[in-house]
Amino acid sequence: MAARKKSGGRKKSGGRKYGKAAGKSVKSAMKKRKKGTLKSGKGGKGGKVKSRKQAIAIGLSEARKKGAKVPRKKGAKKGGRKRGGAKKKRQ
Repeated sequence: MAARKKSGGRKKSGGRKYGKAAGKSVKSAMKKRKKGTLKSGKGGKGGKVKSRKQAIAIGLSEARKKGAKVPRKKGAKKGGRKRGGAKKKRQ
């Protein structure tokens, strides 16, 4: 019998990381970028988006707002740890 490899660390779940709706919003953002109509900033008040990565990020953030299946941003965590103020030592 062949020896099995032990899977160390995390389990891999067989599923989609990004939902279909997320893919659609990224696709539309990329089309807008190609056309030259994709703008950055709140309400599209910023400048034209030229970067491919920025267009993808805009598409994903729009998908998040709509409630599509998109992983959380790396830096964003809800309800961070609670910190108390500095305690003074009694003498």
